[in-house]
This record gives sequence, structure tokens and C-alpha cells, in this order.
Amino acid sequence: MTLLLNSCQNIGATLLGFLASIGRVAFFAGQSVGHIFKGPFFVRNLLRQFMDIGYYSLPVVGLTALFTGMVLALQSYTGFSRFNAEGAVAAVVILSITRELAPVLAGLMVAGRVGASIAAEIGTMRVTEQIDALSTLSVNPYKYLIVPRILAGTLMLPILVLIGDLIGVFGGYLVSIHVLDFGVGSYLSQSWDTLETIDVVSGLTKAAVFGFLVSLMGCYHGFNSGRGAQGVGAATTNAVVSSSILILVFNYVITQVFFS
Repeated sequence: MTLLLNSCQNIGATLLGFLASIGRVAFFAGQSVGHIFKGPFFVRNLLRQFMDIGYYSLPVVGLTALFTGMVLALQSYTGFSRFNAEGAVAAVVILSITRELAPVLAGLMVAGRVGASIAAEIGTMRVTEQIDALSTLSVNPYKYLIVPRILAGTLMLPILVLIGDLIGVFGGYLVSIHVLDFGVGSYLSQSWDTLETIDVVSGLTKAAVFGFLVSLMGCYHGFNSGRGAQGVGAATTNAVVSSSILILVFNYVITQVFFS
């Protein structure tokens, strides 16, 4: 009986802790979004985050999209050849890249690169009391640290995904034409006939949501980092893990909304 009560108590404590964490994240997100629409605005910080999150993430996103498109073309051809449906390769490549693979993989790559960087940077500022110094100087930490990163993540990831769409489709085109011996005209016409506006729009919508989540979780875990190097390391790890999980969860939710 005691073992059962202890088990129920542990489950209840875990559930309450989980709900409390959700509440803290929601409160932090509400405060961050609220400060977006109020001045002053630190334009220089925003432009720096555009570079850090957008421009410097382009190589890893581009390489990921390129090889994903190439592998997707090979795997699709291998599977469809069993049913004499090789002509569907172009449709599968362009739909998979624009709807799913480009936004999800770009989000995960940016989470690993940018989410960790944001959490480590803000966590170090918390440990060294630089955030407290900002408050002492009457500078709102949310406006100076959080808002530029959330805005940059939300605005730049769709641009990265759009570029990733082009690179990924181009990778599938290269393999299909030069390795699988598809005709250039038929491949391009089938790709163009298959693609619809909602395919691109859904992917870009996912990218904006993923960019918001990645920057939000990086800022949240860094802002609430524990003391010392161990606290900063834990915040960095938690930022990447939570961002990745939320990307996968919201990927399903957004897909359900667009294509249910």
C-alpha cells in the first residue's frame, strides 16, 4: 500500500512539475511577445541577430537541403521502380521538400546551432550578473536580449526554408537527370504541375512557428539558467532538446490544420 501511495505521489509531483514548467514558459512567451509592440527598439541588436540566425545558418541549412533532396530522389526511385511508377519521383521530391523536410530539418539544424548559442550566451550573462546590470541601468532585459532574438528567429527561418526549398529541389533534379536518366523537360513539367501554393505556404508557416519556438526556448532556458558552468551547460542542453521536441509536435499540429 505504501509503495502504491509513493508511486502515485511521484507521478503527481512529476505531472504538477510539468504543468508548472508549461505555465512558466507560457508566461515568459507572453511577456516577450508583449514587449515586441512597445518601444524602445534596439535596431542594432536586431540586425546582429538577423546575421547570426539567418546568414550564418545558411551553409548548414543549404547543405542539409541539398543532400536531403538527392537522397530523397534516389530512395523514391528505388521504391517506385518496384511498381513501375518511376515517373512520380519528381512529385514526391518537390512535395516532400516544400511541405515537410525543408522546414523540419532547417528547424532542427537551427535549433542545434542557434538555440544552443542563444541559451549559452544569455545563460552566461545571467551567471555573470550582466542581466542584473542591465536592470540596474534601467534597460529592460526583455527588450534588449529577448525581443531581437525572437523577432530574428521568426522572420529569418522562413527565408532559410525558402532557400532550402530551392536547393533541395535542385538536389533532387541533379540526381534525377544525371544519375537516374530522367528527361529534363518531363521532370521540370511534372514538378511544376504538381506544386501548389499551399505546399509552399504551409512550409513557410511551419518555418515561422519553428523559428519562434527555437528562439523562445533558447532565450527561456538561458534567462533562467542555473549558477555556474553546470547551469549554463544544462540550459544549453534543455534548449536544444525542448526546441527539437516542440518542432516535431507543432509540425504535426500545423500539418493537421493545413491538410486535414
